[in-house]
Amino acid sequence: MTQPAPLVFALPKGRILDEALPLLERAGVVPEAAFFDKASRKLSFATSRHDVTIIRVRAFDVATFVAHGAAQAGIVGSDVIDEFDYADLYAPVDLDIGHCRLSVAEPAGAVESGANARESHARVATKYPSLTRRHFEKLGVQAEVVKLNGAMELAPSLGLASRIVDLVSSGQTLKDNGLVETSRIMPVSARLIVNRAALKTDSARLGALIDTFRDLVARAKAA
Repeated sequence: MTQPAPLVFALPKGRILDEALPLLERAGVVPEAAFFDKASRKLSFATSRHDVTIIRVRAFDVATFVAHGAAQAGIVGSDVIDEFDYADLYAPVDLDIGHCRLSVAEPAGAVESGANARESHARVATKYPSLTRRHFEKLGVQAEVVKLNGAMELAPSLGLASRIVDLVSSGQTLKDNGLVETSRIMPVSARLIVNRAALKTDSARLGALIDTFRDLVARAKAA
């Protein structure tokens, strides 16, 4: 009998990965040694389960790979899920890791003077154009989004934007760059995501994976 193809599980590079790996290990999915080799340029890895392969990609790409069925499951922040709002993406489990918030920040001087508070139009630097526009629309402010993928904190000081929208954890990076968090758009945590079509066609394996992660989170909260 032909064995089914391995499930492809997408993991994000960056802030969530360190917290996700112990959770994966408790779920019985341990990446091969090459995964931990910082000199390696591999992006796809075998695991302790013969039926699960891991790919490591940028956080925004995790959602894209899973939504289009190139990966059947993955872990990504709720910020990415809400930014893209893919119809084919199902997020059944809040993993209770990767906690931070998506916030608006402005130069401390502008906050003290109240200059930005009087704007009906704002130029905002962010890698979250959809969430940013929605947030400012609710405030009656037209947002002109400047799309950046990093170094967001530099934008106000260099005149590129009057404010930024970015993930905030401790707030130290904002403080170091003369910025102040002025409003919170949404709390963020990491979620298990699966492809809806794959869940229908491979319900046994993906359903078991969902149950495993759901049980692990429940046990951690009860501990």
